Amino acid sequence: MQDVSELPDDHLFKPAKKIESNFMRKLLLLVAFSYTAAFAQPKTYSTANAHSHNDYQQSAPLFSAYNLQFGSVEADVILANDELLVAHTERDVPQHRTLEELYLKPIQGYIQANKGYPYADTSRKLILMLDIKSEAIPTLNKIVDILQKYPELIHTPKFKVLISGNKPDPSSYISFPSFVVFDGLLSTRYSKDALSRIIMLSDNFVTYSTWKGTGPIPENVFEKLQKLITKAHGLGKEVRLWNVPDFDDAWSKVIELGVDYIDSDSIKALAQFLKKQSGKAS
Repeated sequence: MQDVSELPDDHLFKPAKKIESNFMRKLLLLVAFSYTAAFAQPKTYSTANAHSHNDYQQSAPLFSAYNLQFGSVEADVILANDELLVAHTERDVPQHRTLEELYLKPIQGYIQANKGYPYADTSRKLILMLDIKSEAIPTLNKIVDILQKYPELIHTPKFKVLISGNKPDPSSYISFPSFVVFDGLLSTRYSKDALSRIIMLSDNFVTYSTWKGTGPIPENVFEKLQKLITKAHGLGKEVRLWNVPDFDDAWSKVIELGVDYIDSDSIKALAQFLKKQSGKAS
């Protein structure tokens, strides 16, 4: 697959024929700028831009991140004995923590309480990222089957189930119901059909750098990541990086890069950091 960074800068805007008019050229540039700006990094960051990584490992899964009004929570899932269990490896399966009890039923309750919205603040959205750890297609088919039992979840525009981890081939994304969407890889180029079902582009920070969070990110790494993130925004996709050092100095650098979701296991500390950021912006 072709690296996104290899795409020409004007790949989204190719006129059918040469346009001679200066006016039309300026108009096209204005449209291009407006399109990209619509997906630029948030002007003000809040916990709406926070992602609770491996949320099920928190002392109060879902509940803690939800009370902090996080925009995204992540749960690893394994299909075992025809059940969807929240588990990182097979060793965790005996704990028998079901996806329905830990996440789907509580989120349905929130949406019912808020009259069709995940949060009382109706501008806020919520993503449930399901990181599949078992075989892709059987697990995803089971996710689809179970979600159909929860009409509030599949018909709420402000709530999305995002499939990550072990995924089927991108060419098959359009064959799954529209109430499941997919997490793509920032450095990968996708077909138009696959992109239509991808809402987020993520990547592992350590594949780009060994930076530990102190001092500036190496300039070449910063520029490469910023270029990829800008192109992702140009495609209308939100961006998340994982395995970034998990403390405030590093979060500040991630914000400078322009990501849309800050990935963290330290959700209370991240919430406090983002509250300060919001105060600075106001």
